[in-house]
Amino acid sequence: MRKGNGQPAKLSYGGHVLMENRNGLCVDILVTESTQAEHRAARSMLTRARRRHIHPKTLAADKGYHVKEFVAHLREHRIRPHVARIEGRKTPGLDGRTACTEGYRISQRKRKRVEEIFGWLKTVGGLRKTRFIGQARTQMAAFISGAAYNLLRIAKLSDSGVKA
Repeated sequence: MRKGNGQPAKLSYGGHVLMENRNGLCVDILVTESTQAEHRAARSMLTRARRRHIHPKTLAADKGYHVKEFVAHLREHRIRPHVARIEGRKTPGLDGRTACTEGYRISQRKRKRVEEIFGWLKTVGGLRKTRFIGQARTQMAAFISGAAYNLLRIAKLSDSGVKA
């Protein structure tokens, strides 16, 4: 990835997380090339989740996921898209009827919790600057860091008396 004109290219990866909204647990984590679109990574994580018999009813996401093909994919699999809308963009399957529900508002509030996962993975999990060469090794480090995050999160939830 190159940060600007005249700058050297550096090897970099993008990190993507599928999070469970109720307790803020990391369901899946994916490391991709930094140039891959976010919505393509989300599609592959949803496919992996279906193989593990995880079938989400809704999916909350930011404006980067407001893409016609991604919303259509969610609707195909009976997942309600709680994607932040871009004003002026008309997308079939993501209109005012979806955005005016209480569930949509709650999802948009809770989706910010995913930033807690990213923050933890970068500071404590050591993924800000990976020391592994290659995407496969970086992916394994991300899985291990994600599992450690979930263990700590579950411990905090059990201390506070919340049922996971």
